[in-house]
Amino acid sequence: LGTYNNPNEIDFDKLPNKFVLKCNHNSGRGVFVCRNKSSLSKSQIKKAKKELKKALKYNFYYETRERAYKNLVPAILCEQYMTDNPTVDVLTDYKFYCFNGYVDCVMVCTGRETGHPLFYFFDEQWTLKRINLNGLRAPEDFTIEKPSQMDAMFKLVSKLSKGMPYVRIDLYQIDNKIYFGEFTFYPKGGLDVNYLPQTEKYFGDLIKLDLGETKHE
Repeated sequence: LGTYNNPNEIDFDKLPNKFVLKCNHNSGRGVFVCRNKSSLSKSQIKKAKKELKKALKYNFYYETRERAYKNLVPAILCEQYMTDNPTVDVLTDYKFYCFNGYVDCVMVCTGRETGHPLFYFFDEQWTLKRINLNGLRAPEDFTIEKPSQMDAMFKLVSKLSKGMPYVRIDLYQIDNKIYFGEFTFYPKGGLDVNYLPQTEKYFGDLIKLDLGETKHE
């Protein structure tokens, strides 16, 4: 909805009633979520600007050594407020693990609104893959309701990932429509402690750097 070089450029009067302000370079720092602009006080706006100004000065590269962040020009983005439940502030992430057109699985991220998200991997047949800590600890009959557009999502990310040895592609589903999130080539900087040790090798074996036919069964 808008891009700004500093918080003072933001005209709150022109923004919709619900919106999100975030920086483009620091992985979640300085995020301001507005669910009802009419209830915003001057002090809340002042605080939001202060936090965004502080976030603009932070270089995420020095925390994770993810090179894409190192020389990125910091900016503030205003984005559409999104939820997949009209009565609750919930937005489920669907993160697809793709290897040159082959989509091995999707990681479903739930419970972000609680501050304690859970992550579960499913294959294209919607079978739980117990390849991370949350999946390993899940009950024997555990599942999550399969989204109506999941099959279409798998086909879409297969096309989008061709020509890339590895990429994680993030999508959302809202009102039966698919929304694009991002491409990322090194989730969590390669330091995701939720994976099992054997999972690292499992994903690594699927990568072929010559961009030839991806290895999978």
